[in-house]
Amino acid sequence: MKLTLTFLFVLVASWPMVLCTKEEPMSEDPPLLQVPAVEAHYRFAALDDVRLLANGLLQLGHSLRDFVHKTKGQINDIFQKLNIFDHSFNQLSVLASEIKEEEEELKKTAVVLKANNEEIKSLSLEINSKVESILQERSQLQSKVGGLEEKLSGLSRGLVPAEQLAEISTLKDVIHTQERSIAELLKAVREQSDQLDHQRSKIKTLEEKLTYNPFMQETIEKPSDNFQSVTPDLTGYLTDTSANGSFDMTDLPSDCCELFTRGERASGVYTIKPNQSEPFMVYCDMDQDGGATIIQRRNDGSVNFDQNWEKYENGFGDFQGEFWLGLKKVHSLASQGDSFLNIQLKDWKQGKRFIEYNFTLDGPEAHYTIHLSQASGNLPDAMSNHTGMKFSTKDRDNDNLEDSHCTYTYAGGWWFNACGNTNLNGRYIHVRPKGRSERRRGIHWKPTRGASYSLRSTQISIRSTPTTTATSTSSKTGNFR
Repeated sequence: MKLTLTFLFVLVASWPMVLCTKEEPMSEDPPLLQVPAVEAHYRFAALDDVRLLANGLLQLGHSLRDFVHKTKGQINDIFQKLNIFDHSFNQLSVLASEIKEEEEELKKTAVVLKANNEEIKSLSLEINSKVESILQERSQLQSKVGGLEEKLSGLSRGLVPAEQLAEISTLKDVIHTQERSIAELLKAVREQSDQLDHQRSKIKTLEEKLTYNPFMQETIEKPSDNFQSVTPDLTGYLTDTSANGSFDMTDLPSDCCELFTRGERASGVYTIKPNQSEPFMVYCDMDQDGGATIIQRRNDGSVNFDQNWEKYENGFGDFQGEFWLGLKKVHSLASQGDSFLNIQLKDWKQGKRFIEYNFTLDGPEAHYTIHLSQASGNLPDAMSNHTGMKFSTKDRDNDNLEDSHCTYTYAGGWWFNACGNTNLNGRYIHVRPKGRSERRRGIHWKPTRGASYSLRSTQISIRSTPTTTATSTSSKTGNFR
């Protein structure tokens, strides 16, 4: 600005020199005397003025050039920022579309669960009415038995007719039968009530997911305090008393593979009795390779896996949803001979992979140390460096890291080495977590140094024979690298 004012001042100052030269008027009569001419006025500006003007113009040109270069740089910065903004906006659009798809799936699941809830309610009402009718019949039978006992007391001195004895024995048998039926119905009512409570907790969890705002935060986790209060224990060991004689305790299969050999082809909950163990219930997955005993399943985050040592030793969860079978039961299964640990994983893009190891598990005195070898399958190996590791939980630190507790850092019980990057019992995260530490607290299988990725579902099972066919036909690597 100062340079421009200087240039204007010089231009105005030199203007009279260029345009305002004076000429003396010509006289018509020639002068009588010739006087020497006075110094003539120049018709052009002085050389110094021209140089000053040129210098001002040169400085103005340099300033204009610098201004143009600076403006170009600012415009380039603006374009770069606009490109970054466009890229970020595209990423947010993709993430929003993924969240909308997940929200639609959750809505469909909520509708199904509500329908199941109504069916369970109707069943509960029907069972309650049957129980009331049975109780009424029981009271009537008891009154009849009381009358017969009075008759017996009156006839105690004489012989009791055979017909009355037969009637009494028949009534007693009927009463015992009714009592067993009542006990079974009460047990069924309790089971239906527990299932109803579990369904309600699932519905509540889904409703919380549906009310979640994806633009306020990126990670959805279920509060661990609520989980601790609703996480059910799995059915414990069965005895002759608990079975009530409903099946033969001496003719039970040792595992799901033996069930498959006996002709069972439907996947579901069965009772088995491994060698040197009491009977217990398991979920059997029946496929063309035989029967597999499921020891862990994750698919919706409905069960909190951040549990203590006792829970992991005895088992927790629900056979129809997510569960952990229990280290004691897994040890009894693995102690029967050749065992194969089959791990199946699914990511959020429906990519499926599996891996299988030769597998043994030490007992409680060795903190359930795991031994793995000879991996096979189409999933990269991420567990070989965990072989020989003891099991750790938040209240039992058995990892190899002296200055840290891996279970506190990454959540969930696992065979941690020096924490590492593999944990299938971590927190269930529904969308992409925000930071590295948050990602490593999820369910991840990381054989390389790439970014951690929290998986959608997992299933760990034990087989007595190796898998002969691949469980996944997906050709994409997905997020398992």
